[in-house]
This record gives sequence, C-alpha cells and structure tokens, in this order.
Amino acid sequence: MRRLKKDGLVRVNADGHVRLTAAGKKIARKLTVRHHLIERMLAEIFGMEWYKVHDEAERLEHAVSPDFEARLFAKLGRGVACPHGNLTELESPASRRRRGLLLLSEAEVGKSYIVSGIYERDRHLLEFLEARGIRPGAKLGLIESNYDKTLSIRTSARTVVLGRPAADRVWVSPLPSHPS
Repeated sequence: MRRLKKDGLVRVNADGHVRLTAAGKKIARKLTVRHHLIERMLAEIFGMEWYKVHDEAERLEHAVSPDFEARLFAKLGRGVACPHGNLTELESPASRRRRGLLLLSEAEVGKSYIVSGIYERDRHLLEFLEARGIRPGAKLGLIESNYDKTLSIRTSARTVVLGRPAADRVWVSPLPSHPS
C-alpha cells in the first residue's frame, strides 16, 4: 500500500478508505482489459472450461506485452463478454439493473431466465454451479422460492436447489413469456 501511495496510484482518506487516483484507475482498467482478453483466449482458442479461466488469467495477465494484447484484440475482437458472461467494463449492480438484469435470488417463481453473468472470483462457486447446469447462457426456470431461502430451479439437465449465497452471485435476464 505504501508503494502504491508513493507512486500516486492510490489515495488513503482520513477514515482509512482507499481510493484509486486517475493514474491508478488507468492501470486497473488496462489490467482488467488484459484479464478479460486472456480469459477469452483460454476459452475460445484453447477450449479451457469457463470455470477455470479466471485463475489462469490472474497468473498470465501481468506477462502480456502491448504487442500481444493488440494481437489478441485483432483475433478475438472487442465488446464480447468473457466466459463468465461479464463485460470488459466493470459494472455496478445498478448498471446491470439498467440493462434489465437481476440477481437469481430476486427472480420470480414461474418465470424463465437466461444466465447473463456470474461472479468469477470464486472457483469453488463456479464448479458448484457448473455441476448443476448453471453457467452463462443457460436457461433456467424458477420453480419455487422455499421457506429456507433456497430456490428450486429447473435447468436443462435437472431440478436443483440453490442457496441464497450462490443465487446472489448469478445475474439473469428474463426470457420473454410465450402465450399459450
């Protein structure tokens, strides 16, 4: 922290809150873009499972040169979500809601949804969700919201019960209702 402060990348407020400076935000943005590109490369070019790419990208993102980054952009393009369904830009919950997304824990019983994005920094959560058929792009139906705050969900594979901590990490988009 001392080094970041000395280099002018963070500012520590009197109350102890740490804030990135403009220079710090610029570097963070660059690393975020590289991380996103590496996740996509690992999944799209090398076929690595979506739930494994975050950890690998964490290790590789600091070794990417500007030349290699440009080649990744040329190969993969811009504006495409990462394997977890998240955009390159860091999004706040409010910006996701403006795009019509909601957390799975807020979904309505009897409605169908498509998984839009999943919190990617917890490998165990990603593996847990994958084993239950909950992944970006998967269609889900909310069958029941249970007394114990679990959700009964229909996936393409089966019916699963999901607890609130996991459901609070999954962003979904409502599927249009089809009249009978």
